[in-house]
Amino acid sequence: MASAAQQISMTQALPRGTDQLVQFVYLQGLDTLTTLAFLLAGAQEANPLVRTLIGWFGNPLMGLAAVKIAALMLGYYCWNKGKVAMLRRANMFFALLVAWNLFCLLLALGVRWKA
Repeated sequence: MASAAQQISMTQALPRGTDQLVQFVYLQGLDTLTTLAFLLAGAQEANPLVRTLIGWFGNPLMGLAAVKIAALMLGYYCWNKGKVAMLRRANMFFALLVAWNLFCLLLALGVRWKA
């Protein structure tokens, strides 16, 4: 078990913004899962880019994967260039987006449940 001093020194050894990058990756995963869940529940994708890619690939998972790969590349670029404030803003946006996805999922399931 690491002592408190060792834990602090391990945290300080991480490059600046690593916590934001980890949160960004986590939120991308949550966005993917919640989007797939509400699509399976019968809701429609609102983002025209994602909707186009889903249609182009013919598969929601592949369309979302293409968008998420691009998003992860942008997140890595921001982290690598020290644009931590940009990552922080993106994290706030994607946290709200995941909450919106969950809301849409509940609405879609509520409509199916009543029918």
